[in-house]
Amino acid sequence: MSFWPSHPVICEINPWVWLEDPSRKYRRPAGLADVPAEEWDGLSGLGADAVWLMGVWERSPAGIVIANRNPALLEAFRRALPDFRVEDNVGSPYCVRNYGVDEHLGGRQGLSVARRERSRRRLKLILDFVPNQVAPDHPWVDDHPEYLVQGNADDAVNDRGSFLSVGEKVFARGRDPFFSAWPDVLQLNVFQPGLRQAVIATLADIAPASATGCAATWPCWC
Repeated sequence: MSFWPSHPVICEINPWVWLEDPSRKYRRPAGLADVPAEEWDGLSGLGADAVWLMGVWERSPAGIVIANRNPALLEAFRRALPDFRVEDNVGSPYCVRNYGVDEHLGGRQGLSVARRERSRRRLKLILDFVPNQVAPDHPWVDDHPEYLVQGNADDAVNDRGSFLSVGEKVFARGRDPFFSAWPDVLQLNVFQPGLRQAVIATLADIAPASATGCAATWPCWC
């Protein structure tokens, strides 16, 4: 029997937005552990096979600062939200500072509760893993700069759109599939053997081996 149906139905949820209602109800920041049972029942009632919680990992304060100084991003924010304030920017879910569940969402315990609730309703779980970029304040930037694509001082001056200075080092910004640079992330060097081992270790840490749920890549699912 196939683990997935031939045509699975996946419900993508932005948990930062999803948690606004319980936050208002409890008059305090609510995490994944605070999602009412009827919300999970509703997802199951939609006929979904899986829930994709888009963006549970720790978001980057440095990435937020960069985004709030970027004219193109600010213009896009204001098109979507005419009364946008810099405080509204909670950061990109793909500008990951660390692969721990963000405390705003209730940390690892909050995700554990979410896994239990979706398991009771026979819903699979999808989580993102970003294999090609990290936030400028990710620990690897200081501890293992060799894991990233680096430039030099001239690159930082002559091609600011493609390179970013972090401390005394210069790193290439992350790029999309069309080779346009993203302003708030740094490009990993996938040819670096140490990085490959570090990525494997990170995945092993965040993806439990049991059937209770797992994390995946760009995304894949379990």
